[in-house]
Amino acid sequence: MLLDVEDSQLVLVDYQTRLMAALFQPDLCVANAMRLAHAARLLGVPTWGTEQNPEKLGPNPPEMKALCRQTLAKMHFSACEEGLVEWLRPAAPAKPAGNARSLPKHLQKPPAPAESASAIVVAGFEAHVCLLQTALDLLDEEFEVWVVTDACTSRTERNRDAAYDRLAAAGAELLTTEMVLFEWLRSAEHPQFKAVQALIK
Repeated sequence: MLLDVEDSQLVLVDYQTRLMAALFQPDLCVANAMRLAHAARLLGVPTWGTEQNPEKLGPNPPEMKALCRQTLAKMHFSACEEGLVEWLRPAAPAKPAGNARSLPKHLQKPPAPAESASAIVVAGFEAHVCLLQTALDLLDEEFEVWVVTDACTSRTERNRDAAYDRLAAAGAELLTTEMVLFEWLRSAEHPQFKAVQALIK
């Protein structure tokens, strides 16, 4: 099964600068996260960010926040506990208020369901804490979860790799930044091919 750009949303979890000094290869992970965010902007993929306790840990990089529709400040390790699911799956539109002149129920059209993309591409810090708990909750919410392994890290490789093992066992797909970009494109004839390709050269 390939990742479908039309059914994708991107979630960037807690790329906060005050966390970076303690992490394994954080600069590479941030660079890949920025590639994902730039490609998402080029291809029309909605992008969301999260920040864990930003008063203590600081914000995500401003250039990353600029590429996100919104950034969720949170205290729970799982962003799903604090409203991420509502951003990813908006509520259905409210029914219009009825009046005496409205059509009989059998002639009324049902409201259109709210559209949302169900394939959630996630990456972030730390893989075994906030990324893991957010991704597992997204799976519980019946989203498809695609974890970008070269854009995630933890303080140790062992913690990071344990998170990947657990996520794969739970049903998440594990992939890399380049896998995401080329699956979103599908073809060298895509109008944004050169622009996306430039992100990884």
